[in-house]
Amino acid sequence: MIGFIGKKVGMTTIFNEDGTAVPVTILLAGPCEVIQVKSPEKDGYSAIQLGFEPTTKKISKPELGHFKKAGTKVYKKLREFRVDDPQNYSVGQLITVENFKVGDRVNLSGVSKGKGFQGVRKRHGFAGGPKTHGQSNKWNAPGSIGQSASPSRVFKGVKMPGRMGNKKVTIPGSRIVSIDPENNLILVRGAVVGPKGEYLIIEKKG
Repeated sequence: MIGFIGKKVGMTTIFNEDGTAVPVTILLAGPCEVIQVKSPEKDGYSAIQLGFEPTTKKISKPELGHFKKAGTKVYKKLREFRVDDPQNYSVGQLITVENFKVGDRVNLSGVSKGKGFQGVRKRHGFAGGPKTHGQSNKWNAPGSIGQSASPSRVFKGVKMPGRMGNKKVTIPGSRIVSIDPENNLILVRGAVVGPKGEYLIIEKKG
C-alpha cells in the first residue's frame, strides 16, 4: 500500500531514551475503506479509491449513488491511489495504520494556511527600506521593481506583494517515529503543512 488519507490533529513533543526532545505532528490516519477497485482491463489503469471519515451530512445524488453501488458507508473524503496489483484489494476492505511501520519515510501533501494579502517583507522576507538618512515612509516598500527607459516594463516573476499561502504543499520524506494502531494515529517528526484539522495525503516514499 503506497497511499493513505489522514488528518492533522496537532503537535507535541516526545522524548527519546537518551532524553532528547523530538517535535512531532500527530496524524489521524484512517481507517480508510476501499470504495472502488480499478483495473487496466476495465478502466485502463490500476488504482483503488479510498474513503475517509464517515459523514451524515447531505451529499449530491451522484456521490450517494456511488456509495450505494459499492455498498459502503458515506465518506467525507475520497481519493484514488495507484497500485501495482489491484487484485490484492476488494471493495469494503479496511486499510489501517498497520500498513506503516516506525522508521518509514512518507510524503505528506496538504493545503497550507492562508495568510491573505501580504507585503513583500512577510511574503518574501525582504528587509524593507533604510531607517535613516531622511527615509521615513518607505520602511515596508519593496524598492525598485524594474528599469526606467528600457525595457520600460516589469519582468514576469518579480517578487511583489500578493496572496500568501492556501496552496498545495508536499513535505517529502517525513519520518514516522511512533504508531498507535488502537487509535489510528501516526506521529511524524517535525511540522506538517496546514492548520489543525487539515486533510492530508500520506504516501510511502519510494
